Amino acid sequence: MAKFSLSSLSLPPPLSPPLLLERRALSRSFTVQSSHSSPVCSRSEPKVVVTRERGKNAKLVHALAKRGINCLELPLIEHTKLPDLDQLPSVLSAESAFDWIVITSPEAGLVFLDAWKAAGTPNVKVGVVGAGTASIFEEVAESSNGYIDVAFAPSKATGMVLASELPKHGNVKCRVLYPASAKASTEIEEGLSNRGFQVTRLNTYTTVSVHHVDQTILKQALSAPVVAVASPSAIRAWVNLISDEHWGNSVACIGGTTASAAKRLGLRNVYFPENPGLDGWLDSILEALRVHDQFQKGAM
Repeated sequence: MAKFSLSSLSLPPPLSPPLLLERRALSRSFTVQSSHSSPVCSRSEPKVVVTRERGKNAKLVHALAKRGINCLELPLIEHTKLPDLDQLPSVLSAESAFDWIVITSPEAGLVFLDAWKAAGTPNVKVGVVGAGTASIFEEVAESSNGYIDVAFAPSKATGMVLASELPKHGNVKCRVLYPASAKASTEIEEGLSNRGFQVTRLNTYTTVSVHHVDQTILKQALSAPVVAVASPSAIRAWVNLISDEHWGNSVACIGGTTASAAKRLGLRNVYFPENPGLDGWLDSILEALRVHDQFQKGAM
């Protein structure tokens, strides 16, 4: 049986901070890329467009469905493996090589788990960026015998805070393995290196925009009040979908990094929680819908 430990993990308590709203002018149009809608999402008057890869929107969709909110699945990005991934199993096979494995997104966690199984499920100690990433390790296959000790999460779910708070024992040079997206910033390895950690980064995957879109689904997506996005790559993909139509509805981002990318690209009505994660993301979506409904009533 695979073992999953949260005994030493100090996750911050759920937060409900004030939602932050940024409004900027937008006069752009669309040409989208994506595929068909998921069976779990309703095609009837969708209120929210969910944009993660197919199969990875279920938790958000179900949380919205409990509140009577229909959604439409329109994947904006897909993940592709990179050559560094081939090295990861052999690197993990040397169990004592690293003091920490740092995982900063659910996708990085899924990629890591595949390599961990290929390496023979060695015992490892993991630091995660937040509760959403930690939850990935609850789904470790039952057939393995290894031990994943999820031993750390920062006080705020960002890479910068993780790099400043990851425990380091005395003056010993702690060794960190950081399997990441090629598009992830360098703030984690730089922050840890500045504190005296020895960091090995492997770019195990990257994200690319999807290549095709169902135009009927696109038309529905453009009319939905809120588009929910979970990464800067998804924001860039959404903006690249624009051609010859003005779009001024709301974007609900999973956290501040994604929101900053949205604002840099000129999107308006950008909502995001102070602390990244599914609960805050859901609150941001609900706030965006509430403001939209108020505006609609006022316009009557």
